Amino acid sequence: MASTWITMTQPSGGSRRKWTWSAWVKKSSTGANQSLCVAYQDSANWTSINFETSDQLNFYEYQGNSVVGQKKLSMVSRDTNGWYHFMIIWDSENTTADDRMIIYVNGVRQTAFSASTNPAVNTSTAMNRNGYPVRIGTNNSNNYFNGIISDVNFCGGQALAPTIFGETDIDTGEWRIKDNPTFTPGIGGYSILRNGNTITDQSANSNNFTVGGGTLTKTEDCPSNVFATFNPLYQTLVGTNVYWYGNTDLDSSTNDNEFHGASTLGMTSGKYYAEFKMKSGIYNLVGITSSPSNDARTNTAVRNSANSYGLYSSNGKLNTSTYAASYTTPNVIGCAVDLDNNKIYFSKDGVWATGSGAWGSSTFDSSIGAFSITDPSLTVEGAYFFAISDADQGSSGKFSANFGNGYQGTTAVSSAGTNASNNGIFEFDVPAGYTALSTKGLNL
Repeated sequence: MASTWITMTQPSGGSRRKWTWSAWVKKSSTGANQSLCVAYQDSANWTSINFETSDQLNFYEYQGNSVVGQKKLSMVSRDTNGWYHFMIIWDSENTTADDRMIIYVNGVRQTAFSASTNPAVNTSTAMNRNGYPVRIGTNNSNNYFNGIISDVNFCGGQALAPTIFGETDIDTGEWRIKDNPTFTPGIGGYSILRNGNTITDQSANSNNFTVGGGTLTKTEDCPSNVFATFNPLYQTLVGTNVYWYGNTDLDSSTNDNEFHGASTLGMTSGKYYAEFKMKSGIYNLVGITSSPSNDARTNTAVRNSANSYGLYSSNGKLNTSTYAASYTTPNVIGCAVDLDNNKIYFSKDGVWATGSGAWGSSTFDSSIGAFSITDPSLTVEGAYFFAISDADQGSSGKFSANFGNGYQGTTAVSSAGTNASNNGIFEFDVPAGYTALSTKGLNL
């Protein structure tokens, strides 16, 4: 997340003329200068891998207050739902000038650059220089990366192939992660943030990192299983939604009487569950919508648009029907969507609604509290999206969503409920047969 970064003091003896850096990256925001990795010697000398405000990846070597080598991609990286695999190679020993700085994105070598300067033969970098820090997630305590970084690997002395770290899925054609890449790290090499949030070097080099600032949190969201988040592209007509913590927290403080947020992933069939913690507000709605982009443009609350269903916080009504009782801060509202039978259910702090104006039992029963919804194939976009909104003028809402990543904001769920699908971690028990809204969940 933003303002969180890690660091390690680089050891002696590593190659500064040839190395490979690889990481899987999921952005949470766009249009900002964000640093992925910097090796910092001093204000006049450093190696940088960062996103520009244009969302272009920029890889450059800065020496004596001048750029001595640079590859700035023409492509822009603005996807806030999927993962990117970036692999960076410095090989100034190469006799071919264009092969001295190489960038791969999702296994494909990039050849289109908006800025390109080939370094001179045998130019050394600040990367892998003895005694100087390497920082991941910031440059020099600013330009923080806002998002998730996973499976960071560095190899000194070798220019590796991208197939070391990823492979093409034979069924989908997508570039996917190799969970256990095999390579010799070389002097200065490391392998961190693998299979969780560990900053302990998983290679034999023991080049362990420490947290330099912020709070490092683990998420279930990973390159092999992408979880839904709030979609920052769904901005309302008036005001601006503010998203935090990998787009799982939404603050609509500047918005009144309008639609607020929806999930990145949509549901067309199957059974899905998510939890939403109310952090502030009076007249809030939790539910699903079939037209998130239109709702955002027209300032429409979840319960007031065609083919949308929202549970009203002040009276527990579902759309305009008597359904449950009220809820408030800091209640956690569970939403279970059954698109095999076109039903929706709601719970408060693990207790399921009766459908007749009250909260009933902590044991889920598909015959109790079932509210009929339109078949998704007949809706605006042919799918439903988890959604929240503010319903009345003069109010605003703040919510934390847990789509299965195991956190409300930066706080891990206090007591994980049972989940038979083993896909996602939630505060309360997940109804049998339901799963998290993720790429894995969509394929269960």
